Amino acid sequence: MGLSEGKLKHMKALADGRGVIAAAAMDQRGSLRKSIAAAKGVGVHDITDEMMTEFKVAVTKVLTPHATAILLDPEWGLPAAKVRSPNAGLLLAYEHSGYDNTKKGRLPDLLPHVSVQRIVNWGANAVKILIYYTPFEDAEINDIKHAFIERIGAECEAHQIPFFLEFVGYDPAGGDEKGFEFAKIKPEIVRRSMEEFSKPHYQVDVLKVEVPINANYVEGSMVYQGQKAQSMQEALDHFRACADVAKKPFIYLSAGVSNAQFTESLRMAAEAGTDFSGVLCGRATWKDGIPVYAKHGVKALEDWLAVEGVKNITAVNEALKPAKPWYAKLGLTSV
Repeated sequence: MGLSEGKLKHMKALADGRGVIAAAAMDQRGSLRKSIAAAKGVGVHDITDEMMTEFKVAVTKVLTPHATAILLDPEWGLPAAKVRSPNAGLLLAYEHSGYDNTKKGRLPDLLPHVSVQRIVNWGANAVKILIYYTPFEDAEINDIKHAFIERIGAECEAHQIPFFLEFVGYDPAGGDEKGFEFAKIKPEIVRRSMEEFSKPHYQVDVLKVEVPINANYVEGSMVYQGQKAQSMQEALDHFRACADVAKKPFIYLSAGVSNAQFTESLRMAAEAGTDFSGVLCGRATWKDGIPVYAKHGVKALEDWLAVEGVKNITAVNEALKPAKPWYAKLGLTSV
């Protein structure tokens, strides 16, 4: 089956009884700090560590009763990990937030005071790594990224903790990843990335992937904005092609899009008949609470989350009904 007993125990803690992963994500760092600062009308340095932790604690406390797991970061998220619902497993991020934009290739880096051993000691059920990746990048740069993932895979294997790899596509020429031109090449970027990191020597256990299309540019989608990158049939074919090359369980990430766009993308994944095993969904559920927190404080945020945040996460959970158990990709009927 390709999964050790130690990893299997952790995977069961991250999924529901059906083997579906309905995880919330609250590991945003630099982007969250900038968003709170913008909503407050202050500088980024005016957003304190205490505020970052306070926001993460509120989201975790209110949303984890409706999730199978929560993804947090070791920088500001460890206090939030302690208030999560007992039903929710824990994933911890290992990578440094963002990338050095003075260098070519969006090269990844690890948090300097974190190791897989420490992540295990903090009680996590999985290690999460995000890298920016495209098959259209220079081979030398991608080779650095391949070696980076190989090292982390070996570290996770040694400590018997699942390795969730998130890869986010980009344009090496600096184009807009939310724009029309990128929407046309996104299916190939996602498919070839899924194919690459399914290879066994990386020792990745779950692929955390983008949907292969931008639903805003799919003719016939509920969020279509008038510019066609793909027809609905073409989009469904792209979903199937990506699922077919995946040799590991895969879950979809929300990539900061609206709740409506994400749930529409999940609907398309289900219509295509893909064997996705859930989601790791962050901003689509809680990002509209940022201005509430910035202007009115943590109590107002908790009140907003209890209504709108729960509504958002419930909509995502509803869209997960067609999802398949994570262990089905490993050829198992149960664990």
